[in-house]
Amino acid sequence: QVQLKESGGGLVQAGDSLRLSCAASGRTTSSLVMGWFRQAPGKERTLLASLRWNGAIPYYADSVKGRFTISRGNAQKTIILQMNSLQSEDTAIYYCAARPSGRDEYEYWGQGLQVTVSS
Repeated sequence: QVQLKESGGGLVQAGDSLRLSCAASGRTTSSLVMGWFRQAPGKERTLLASLRWNGAIPYYADSVKGRFTISRGNAQKTIILQMNSLQSEDTAIYYCAARPSGRDEYEYWGQGLQVTVSS
């Protein structure tokens, strides 16, 4: 089992930046793939960015490419999502998730963080 705990959500104004953090514990391995998702009201949950612990090239959805950056944090087993130039359409619940590299589905999920961007 892998446990995930997110931190860093909140209320910001359009154009601001926000940094989300996800701390992983439990059976974490270097082949684990970490991802950040979001779900806006009335919409499906979508993958924004992903990164493997062992340093593969990160993936970004087109909607956040150039504005969001996923990276490993300074603390062990921490994944960061740096979000810049936030807009009202970025308002959503943000989730950290993890999956074994050989599987397509994310198996482990954090509880989610509310991010609200006021215009």
